[in-house]
Order: sequence, then structure tokens, then C-alpha cells
Amino acid sequence: MATVSYYTPEGLQKLKEELHELKTKGRSAVAHQLAEARDKGDLSENAEYDAAKDAQGHLELKISKLEEVLGNARLIDETNMDLSKALILSKVKLKNLNNNMEMVYTLVAEEEANLGAGKISVKSPIGKGLLGKSVGEIAEITVPAGKLRFEILDISR
Repeated sequence: MATVSYYTPEGLQKLKEELHELKTKGRSAVAHQLAEARDKGDLSENAEYDAAKDAQGHLELKISKLEEVLGNARLIDETNMDLSKALILSKVKLKNLNNNMEMVYTLVAEEEANLGAGKISVKSPIGKGLLGKSVGEIAEITVPAGKLRFEILDISR
């Protein structure tokens, strides 16, 4: 069963562009590698040809997976978002109760996650732990380094 993933308009556009790039430039580059390897003669002992065929297989697999992701992608309508709970695309202001540091994260789809930009995946331990929580709640989240406790200070768009 395919997994439905939710995306921002920018995130969905980025996936579409990546797929287009793979189908055009990616396939063209692999076809060129195959043609060059074929020109070198005997294909039975041609390592370059084998490598190019492997690259072609990996490229087609990546294209297939990306097409599946896009086929199951849904655009998020931010206008109807419930701001009473932390959901995908919520901007959540947290206080780490272990060290009293405050931080703000936006919960996004796995493919859009970028910690440097403050975007964490809803499938990450912290993202999962925040989903469904409301302002004032304490989220206890187990991460590889141990157990973290976050107080939800604010939820916005």
C-alpha cells in the first residue's frame, strides 16, 4: 500500500523538477555513457558498459520511486489548518526543559526536511513526538542521546 505524503507547493514543485531533471538530463547522460562503452568493442568483458548499465538501472529505479512519491503526494491547504495542535506545516515554538533553550521548528514531509532551515520531518523522533500536541503540553521524546522534554509554547503557520 502506498503512503500518502503531504507537501507545500514549493516542496511539490521541487520534486517535480527533480523528476524532470532525471528523465531528461539523467537519461541523456546514461545513454551517452552506454554509447561510449559500446563503441569500445566487445561487451562481454567491458567494465565500462557494465557500469553504465548499472547506472541506468539505478537511474530508472530512482525515477520510478520519485514517480510513486509524486503519485501519492497531496498538496496541503494551509488556509484550513487547525492551529490548536501541532500538525504537518505547523510552526512550533518549543522550550527544551532539559536546558531551557527555546527553538522553532516547522513540521514538514520527510523530503522537505532541512534542519538548517528549521524544518524537521514529521517522521523524525522529534517530529513524531510533537504531532498532535497542543500549546502548554509537554512532549517527552526519546532520541538516540536519551529522553528530551519539550514544552509547546506556540503553534502557528
